[in-house]
Parts: sequence; C-alpha cells; structure tokens
Amino acid sequence: MKFWQYILDKLQDNQKVYILTVIENFGSSPGRKGFKMLIAQDGFIFGSVGGGVMEFSLVEEAQQLLLEENSPTFIKKQIHKGNIKDGSGMICSGEQAVAFHCLDTSHLTVIQDILNCLTHGEKGTLSLTPNSFYFSHKNLENQFNYQIKSTEDWFFEEHIGFKETLYIVGGGHVGVSVSELFIKLGFYVVVFDNRENLNTLENNNFAHHKQVIDYNSVHTYIPEGNSSYVAIMTNKYTDDKLVLSKLLKKSYKFIGVLGSKAKLKIMWEVLLKEGFTQEELNTVHAPIGISIKSETPEEIAVSIAAEIIQVKNLGKD
Repeated sequence: MKFWQYILDKLQDNQKVYILTVIENFGSSPGRKGFKMLIAQDGFIFGSVGGGVMEFSLVEEAQQLLLEENSPTFIKKQIHKGNIKDGSGMICSGEQAVAFHCLDTSHLTVIQDILNCLTHGEKGTLSLTPNSFYFSHKNLENQFNYQIKSTEDWFFEEHIGFKETLYIVGGGHVGVSVSELFIKLGFYVVVFDNRENLNTLENNNFAHHKQVIDYNSVHTYIPEGNSSYVAIMTNKYTDDKLVLSKLLKKSYKFIGVLGSKAKLKIMWEVLLKEGFTQEELNTVHAPIGISIKSETPEEIAVSIAAEIIQVKNLGKD
C-alpha cells in the first residue's frame, strides 16, 4: 500500500517517477520477481530490487533518465558474477532482469485503481510490456506470468491484491493479536462478532474490515474457495458450535476452532449427534494452532499463524 501511495503522491505533485520491477530471476539473485523500486524526480527512493552496488547503479541510471524529455521504457539484464557483460558488480551468482517504466500524470488513474483494489480487498493484474503499464481486474491463477523473447518483445503480469483472506469469527483480545500478525503476513483480514459496542472489536485497528453480524448467517459472509481461511474464536462454546455448524459443510482452504481439547471433545460429540460426519469434523483444525504451549493472545496468534502458513504452503517447492 505504501509503495503505491508514494507513487500517487509524486504523480499528484506533477513529478515523473521511474518504477523498477524485477520481472525475472535465476539462482541466487538478491532481487526476486515482483521486487519493485520507486525513484522520483525530487530524489525520493522507496523499495528495493535487490540492494548492493547493483541497485545503486540502477538508481543512478533512472535518475539520469528522469532528466530526459522522453524517458524510455526498457529491460536490463543483471548478471551477478563480477565484471562481465551485463554484470551487476555483485558476485552472489544468479541473474535478474529489471524493467524500467517511467510514469507521469497520465498514469494517475492506473495507480489510483491499484490502491482502490488493495483498499477494498479486491484482486487484479498489473501488466507490464515495452509499451505499457496498466492495471485490470483480470485474475491470475499464479502470482506471476511472464515471457521474455527479447529486449523488445516481452511481457510481465503480476497478481495485485490479497490472494488469501483470513476470516476471524470472534472479536476479542486473541482476534486483535491474530489480526495484527496476519496483516504483516500479507493476508486480507476480516473480523466478525455478534456483540454490539465491543471495545476490542472497535479498537482493532489492524483488520481491514470489521462487522457485527448474526452468527446464524455467518456462512453468507464467508465465500468458499482456496483463498478463504477461517479461525473461529468466539467468546463462548455455544457460539463456537453455532458458527462451526454453519460452515462445516462448506469448502475452505482452512477452518479451525480455538478452545481446549475437553471443550472440543464435547462439541464433536454434539455435532455427531446432530448429523455431521466424522469425515467432516476431521477437516477442522482443532484446537487451532501449532502446539507450543502458548498462553498469551500474542503467543496464540503465533501458533495459529504457524499452522495456517503450513497449510498455505503445503506442496510448494
């Protein structure tokens, strides 16, 4: 958010800026696909494409190009193997390709669209080519899609927005700590509670969205799919059971319930009597979180984050 807001601020100040984007990387390259850097006419710099002497050189080049009337768009290969052709000056091995795009006031709408997407928890695609820098509401299956045939024939697409959403059902102290941590982990965070004027919900300044709802209709607020993660942590057993019963037959990437083993054992027995199957109950992570003897809300949040990250990254290389 800060990155795009800084760009918007500079463009609204009638400045030109260069956006440097790593569009390809191999080996031990310090810059990874999607790394970005902002270089503005007034000398302001934000972000990184890998650091070191390479980054210093690229920034200097961008600053000189900003002085030109028609600042060009191009890609530049950086090979991290010392003093060779296309060498970056670094010796960490690996390679990366960096795209240079100069933006001006004509790109204000594009940047505002990106910020609106992030602010409202939506999803879209940033597309870069030798002739364009634009945003659409197309959804990418993967984080990146790109092809480089030559320095004149290439494209790069990047998913913009939060790929994963964590729905926290229960706006108490643990919900606040979980919200804070998952914001840092890049999740879009939504918190629900059924209590009006709950101070911990009202004072939760981390969640992107907070709402007081009737738990009987909780299933209408949480979309199914592999990008939805659910953490149930209401203030009482009956509400935990109610929420879980409304969600249990739905399909989510992750669903877990906070509570003691004794409480959950009773809940499972009741749900089985109500017609839910053991197979359905087996899909629930309960007690939620990795077992690390956590006690404080902050420690509980860490244990929950560890388990959800494990599930999210399962099967990745």
